[in-house]
Amino acid sequence: MEANNIKVSIIVPVYNVEKYLSKCLDSLINQTLKEIEIICINDGTKDNSPAILEAYQQKDKRIKIINQKNQGLCAARNNGIRNATGEYIGLVDSDDWVDKNYFEKLYNAAKKHDSDIAAGDFYRQGKILRSKKLKLTKERFYTDAATKAKETFIPKYNYVWNKIYRRSFIIKYNLFFPEGVVYEDMYWSIRAIQYSNGLVTVPNIFYHYRKVTGSITNQKSWKNQLDYFAAEKSMLEFMKEHDIPILAKYKSGKKEFIKFLGIPVCRVENYYPNITKYKLFGFINLITIERNYLNDSEGSIQ
Repeated sequence: MEANNIKVSIIVPVYNVEKYLSKCLDSLINQTLKEIEIICINDGTKDNSPAILEAYQQKDKRIKIINQKNQGLCAARNNGIRNATGEYIGLVDSDDWVDKNYFEKLYNAAKKHDSDIAAGDFYRQGKILRSKKLKLTKERFYTDAATKAKETFIPKYNYVWNKIYRRSFIIKYNLFFPEGVVYEDMYWSIRAIQYSNGLVTVPNIFYHYRKVTGSITNQKSWKNQLDYFAAEKSMLEFMKEHDIPILAKYKSGKKEFIKFLGIPVCRVENYYPNITKYKLFGFINLITIERNYLNDSEGSIQ
């Protein structure tokens, strides 16, 4: 396929996902939109994923494999963006999957409205299927940043994968992911929303997000917690700087627990913009403290 005929470049970072990779790739090679390229970034995976990629590439030459040493999700996505040739870019995590007509409907809506971004709905798949739908009901085009954020439920849902983005727009605004951190979507999504010429919502198509136990963002390391608060602080400051109001209900910060002899005795909850609540055993209110969250230069856990 000629590079200039590619409508969507689908970027798939791959790291130790042999259990889920085939389902992801099947959903991509069977897309009703045929003018696609599927850029799989082997991020130094240590399992059987490379063999699975090579087998699929033999079946479908639209699959491109890029090998790199392990650098993390952000570096893999950035590598994919730099190697993409499509008019639009889609981001799919390798343990997830999409509806068969997912990219066709997003692309057609984006072209119809000449939009930098097209957004679809999504399901969250855990041990029990539980929907976290945006409840999109109509195809609508928005240009105001506050409305774009509201319709995609930012900052509560900062997900980058339920959308496609015009590649020239990403390059123009240098929208690459910050490397070496987790919760990168919080940095990235609000900037894409702000700088885009518009966003079109597309109902009745779904990205299927699999919540995997033990994934990087579910690990409770101290670095992950610091990354979360730094990313959240950057996002909220950006929204404040650009006068983007928080129109979706938002509990800021992750729930943290204070333990005694290894037993959780107190839960700490943060609410935007400056409220911290301490609850004994997670449900008995102890104290509520107001704090200047956006001026907390350390982004520390209160």
